[in-house]
Amino acid sequence: MKSSQSTIPLEKLLEQLPENYTITDRELVMRAYNFARDAHHEQKRHSGEPYINHCIAVANILGELKVPSDVIAAGLLHDTVEDTPVTLGDLRREFGDTVKILVDGVTKLSHLPRVSRGDQHAENNGDETEEPFVEPALLGRKEDMISETLRKTFLAMGEDVRVVLIKLADRLHNMRTLGHMPEHKRKRIAKETLDIFAPLANRLGIWQLKWELEDLSFRYVNPEKYKEIAEQLAERRPDREAQLETIKENLVKLLAKNNIQSEISGRPKHIYSIYKKMQKKDKAFNMLYDVRAVRLIVPDVPSCYAALGVIHTTWRPIPGEFDDYIAAPKDNFYQSLHTAVVYDDRRPLEVQIRTQEMHLNAEYGIAAHWRYKEGGSKLSDKNFEQRINSLRSMMEWRSDVKDAAEFVESMRTDVFQDRVYIFTPRGDIIDLPAGSTPIDFAYHVHTDIGHRCRGARVNGKLVPLYQELKTGDQVEVLTAKRGGPSRDWLNPNLGLVRTGRARSKIKVWFKKLEDEQNLAQGRSTLERELQRLGITELNFEKLARELGFKIPDEMFIALGNGDLSISKIIREFSEDEEVKDILAVNAPATETTSTDIIEVVGLKGMLSNVARCCNPMPGDQIVGFVTRGRGATIHRQDCPNILKTKDRERLLQVGWGHVERTFPIPVKVKAYDRQGLMGDVSTLLADENINIVNVSVNVNRSIADLRLIIEVRDFTQLSRILTRIENLPNVMEAHRVNPG
Repeated sequence: MKSSQSTIPLEKLLEQLPENYTITDRELVMRAYNFARDAHHEQKRHSGEPYINHCIAVANILGELKVPSDVIAAGLLHDTVEDTPVTLGDLRREFGDTVKILVDGVTKLSHLPRVSRGDQHAENNGDETEEPFVEPALLGRKEDMISETLRKTFLAMGEDVRVVLIKLADRLHNMRTLGHMPEHKRKRIAKETLDIFAPLANRLGIWQLKWELEDLSFRYVNPEKYKEIAEQLAERRPDREAQLETIKENLVKLLAKNNIQSEISGRPKHIYSIYKKMQKKDKAFNMLYDVRAVRLIVPDVPSCYAALGVIHTTWRPIPGEFDDYIAAPKDNFYQSLHTAVVYDDRRPLEVQIRTQEMHLNAEYGIAAHWRYKEGGSKLSDKNFEQRINSLRSMMEWRSDVKDAAEFVESMRTDVFQDRVYIFTPRGDIIDLPAGSTPIDFAYHVHTDIGHRCRGARVNGKLVPLYQELKTGDQVEVLTAKRGGPSRDWLNPNLGLVRTGRARSKIKVWFKKLEDEQNLAQGRSTLERELQRLGITELNFEKLARELGFKIPDEMFIALGNGDLSISKIIREFSEDEEVKDILAVNAPATETTSTDIIEVVGLKGMLSNVARCCNPMPGDQIVGFVTRGRGATIHRQDCPNILKTKDRERLLQVGWGHVERTFPIPVKVKAYDRQGLMGDVSTLLADENINIVNVSVNVNRSIADLRLIIEVRDFTQLSRILTRIENLPNVMEAHRVNPG
């Protein structure tokens, strides 16, 4: 029996199905609804409403995009395999291969592992606190689980864009109902949506989904700023709407007078886009040009430029506020003319000018293809194929990246970042992610040019290879006749390569080298880094297993060919308790340990002090000894005074607390002496928020010997600092000094 709660949204879905749907199409949607309703019949969401309402809502969002009936059916069924006993075989028998493949795609995204599912959906047994299932092959960390899920999402985007549309619709409805979740989960899910899913909708060009995902996420990520902007918009809405009506009337008369047909509407204001513009331009709300904005829809491209000319001759254009995205479309195929003028009331007015086809593409992106199909037009077929080919080419090299965290990070940098437009010496335009370097540029031009890159001129001047490129820069790559990339290019601490595309091609080059050479190179790289960090012993077998390798040689080969980064190895062994002890045990003997980080089991808050006889350091095995009138004294467990004491009943179990602390580490820097050397070192350390405890400088025959004691949190931070110091001009080496 259907509940009234589910019947109402179903009727809304049926009403908005595309007019070109056949009886067979509508029958498929109804069968999918009935199947999903029966599968989810006992399940409820956190809000208490029937779970089927979520399935209908997802299908409803897809219906607004006018997608084919099998996509709507898959939207209704998208959680059946994930959350019910239904199998993919059942779906194939009932609905055919297409629906089965689409549901399978979404299920894979969620099942490996079920991070978002565990947060947003109630489990079959009603236990909403149950942890998501994780396959044994995966690392147990939540960050790795989320990265693996996102990796599946991105790879699916290249295989079948319809799968990602279902995923985006699922996420949008989850965001609309996020208020029913606990606060800490709301913030995490909203942040993930703002970082990943809204940019994904933008990459597909679907403005309708992008803006709502952004505003809903922003509401939970930064509620104070969201409320502030929303209230300011609400306060000015009556005046703004009255002004816009007058502006639209004047524009209609002006364009008609110049024989330009047009449809004019006020452009809706979205809170997150206003916030981003406030941040980017560093301006207050009332200083933004597009708080008042209109959109003109004209018949064709010549009419776009004709309307622009009329507007610019009637009102004064604001410098720096004109963008021609018709001649130079955005990387997601968005096209429009943007300008801002000083209107009659001497206040700014932003105007967008586009054709009807550009408008549909801007609002619905890749989904506009099916809207054209509904109207019987084939105009968008070529555009649709271009978008699909663009997505596939974007995913080509990423399929070789097996590390989930690296994959997601490369998507962030290469796909979701803002773009910069760089000129070649011949005047060709290269589209790159913001933050790209000359090496990234070289690999984008041609793989071989990237391999042989040895320097670059930007706007005619030699620049370092780590320099960030800006829009409008002209770049000339200086190459060697032969040779390959440097392994240093893969070191993230140096900032030489920023894009996943370049990193992938560099790794492919190293993979072509013989395993023996990679093995030797990898072992040498790791041993050199360990020596620099002052680590004399490390269990390579244990480290290799923790990183997912059977034997150390496989780990060394992966490091040598670039599949594994030295920073990931350092991050892994830095979490090993035995390795952590090295920082503490080898700290300078004059260091006094604070008792604030010592916890006395069962006697929290008890007065304690460190024994001077053995001076225990964080990482040592310790024991407390109750004194008369002075609380507990903290000793090392192997302290002679503890071993020979006869008052065993006065011993207390104690342990180090969880308060983060830093360790004073002696560092030696060897360099050719020059003016400003010490200043550069101290500036670098200040930028990294590193405290310098002590410093001495000795110069002998133009060789400077700097001795520093710096406070670091762990080996990961120490490695980054030493790498950055070594890359300062004139510095030959920087390493940790072991005592004795």
